[in-house]
Formats: sequence, C-alpha cells, structure tokens
Amino acid sequence: MNTWDVVVIGAGAAGMMCAIEAGRRGRRVLVVERNRKPGEKIRISGGGRCNFTNLNVAGGTYLSANPKFALSALSRYTPKDFIALVKRHDIAFHDKGAGQLFCTHFAQEIIDMLVDEIRAAGVTLRLGVETGAITRTADGFAVDLDGETVTAEALVIATGGKSIPKMGATPFGYRVAEQFGLRQVETRPALVPLTFDPGFLKIYGALSGVSLPARVTCGKTSFAEDLLFTHRGLSGPAILQISSFWREGQEISIDMMPGRDALDLLKLVRAGPGKREAVGILSEWLPHRLAQVIAADFPGRVGEMKDKTLSDLAARLKDWRIKPTGTEGYRTAEVTLGGVDTRDLDAKTMQARKVPGLYFVGEVIDVTGWLGGYNFQWAWASGFAAGQVV
Repeated sequence: MNTWDVVVIGAGAAGMMCAIEAGRRGRRVLVVERNRKPGEKIRISGGGRCNFTNLNVAGGTYLSANPKFALSALSRYTPKDFIALVKRHDIAFHDKGAGQLFCTHFAQEIIDMLVDEIRAAGVTLRLGVETGAITRTADGFAVDLDGETVTAEALVIATGGKSIPKMGATPFGYRVAEQFGLRQVETRPALVPLTFDPGFLKIYGALSGVSLPARVTCGKTSFAEDLLFTHRGLSGPAILQISSFWREGQEISIDMMPGRDALDLLKLVRAGPGKREAVGILSEWLPHRLAQVIAADFPGRVGEMKDKTLSDLAARLKDWRIKPTGTEGYRTAEVTLGGVDTRDLDAKTMQARKVPGLYFVGEVIDVTGWLGGYNFQWAWASGFAAGQVV
C-alpha cells in the first residue's frame, strides 16, 4: 500500500497545474491518468496550437448556475501568471485577435512545459492507469489503481467532462461527486456544432465548407464571428459560442451582413442604373455559392423588385431565423456545460464543503467558458487554487 499526501486523478490542464503547485509546497503528490500520454485535450486544442488563455478573462465570459463562483480563482491566477510561465519556458506565442493567445508552433510545447514543471516539483506521474473504487478512510482516501491500493490525505478529481470521448473522456468525475453526495447541474455538450433537419440540409448541405463573418443570436445573447456551413448543419466560432446558450426548441437568428444595412443597400441598387440580377448583387456581399442559394428564392432583377420583396430579401440577409434540431453531441463538443454544483464547493479552495480533503478542479465543475482560451484559463486557475491548499 502506497501512501501519499495528495492523489490527483487526471493529468489534463487542471490536474497538472494542481499537482505542480502542491509539489512546490513540498507535498508528496501522485498524478494518475488513464491515457498513455498526459494532456491529450491540450494536444488537439486550437487546431494543434493550443489557445492557452485569453487576455480578456472576466466574470461575464463564464457560464454557471453561480457565475460569481469562478471569480476568486480567476483573480488569484490570471492570464499574466500563465503567460509568465510560458515565457520562462521560451515558448513562442501570438495573439490571434480578441485576446486569444496561441502557441506559434505546437500545443505539445505546453504539455512538455507542464510535465517539466511536474518533475521539477518532485511530483510522480503515472500514465495508462485505470482508477477503480474510492473509499473514505479515517485519514483521507483509499484509491484502487489497477488493483493496487494507494492512500492519501487529499484527493483531487481533475478528470474533465464528457466532451470528446475518443480522447478518453468519461463521466468518472460526476460518479465520484455522486458517491460523496455532491449535487450536480445537468450536463450537456457546449461549444459544439448545431445540426438541422433533412429539409434544411437538402438546401444548405451542399454549402459544406462555405464560411462567412456573421452575427448569431439566441435570445438576448449574440456573437459576431465566423460561421461555417457543414454537411450536418452549421459550425464555426459564432455557432460554437451560441451553442452554449441555445436550448432545444429555440430559434437562432443569423445576420450575414453584420455592420451593414442590407435594406438600404438594396434600395440603392434598385434606384441605380442597370438591370442586375439578385445573384450578382448578393455575390458581392456573400460567398458566391451562398448567394446562389438565397437568390433562388428571390429571382429576377433587383431594379424590378417591389418593396415587400426587397424587405423580405433584406430580412433573409440580416435576420435569418432557423431552428436547429440538436447538436453534434459530446463527440465534437469542446467542453461540457454543467457539472459538479458550485454550491457544494469552496470557491477559494475547490474543496467539497461536506467532504474534507476532496477537491474538484477544471471542467468537471459547473463552470464553462466562452470559446477562445477561457476554459484553459479556468483550468489553470482552479488547479492553482486547489494546489495552494491540498
């Protein structure tokens, strides 16, 4: 039987950060990971370049039943703190816009940095290990690891959510929370492409690969970023963002000409010289293939269109209302919305209020960031917060 001060289950962003901080404090730390490599989600993130933080982190960029819960950890470990770590390891990075920081070369550099920090902190990392039963003991916890029992004063659950199961995601963390009586907020895929019915796909499925800047709105929330047509429906940053706010049965509205008044522009065309078809005009404003599909519903010359037709065409461009049938699910979702209820956790330490020594960090908690590095910053910050006290 092996005895440790801290056992961290999960060698992802939050788990490794927690282990590093605990190890620096002189704690005997064991990190276990079911995958054969650490940081698998880090490796594939940001198109393989890891959008590791965002300079604009603020409370309003996180979804939770208690949006204020994340503020304590985020204020104590900021983007500047992680950037300083990245700089110490001479990792080149750049701002892709809107404060999104990416590795210039490869996401693997972030993983290597964290593993180097783990080793420097004297932390033991074991890979390819399945975690079995967890039991409460008089002195902490007993954990079964591939048939071997280890004990620890503190146990940190850093196993992430359900998103991208091919990378090893499981609901393990939620089962542990349930075992120890912690409440949970319903989970669902987030930052995920939206899917549509066969009628929609018959018309728009052929546009797969077409992308354009757009403003996508659901209820009172909107995002102005790129939109991408797929063979299943819609994706792209604007859609991924709005997916965290969309619920089954709701419509979304798409403005395909953000910042421009389509009706005024169409009226100017109608009043001008020439006898141009709608498809020619729309192709100047939109990708040609998309312009062809829209123009098919508005045949004829713009100069001959009546006010009602012109208004309908402008509405199609500025307020295209469609109802998704669902999402692509956890298979492609970047994160999981919901999770361990923050009411049962201490915001300063991530410790379970009624189970001393039990901590949850990262995605497994009901804290979900916007697209663009916010979720990684939550992982670093929550892992740091727990690492200071475990």
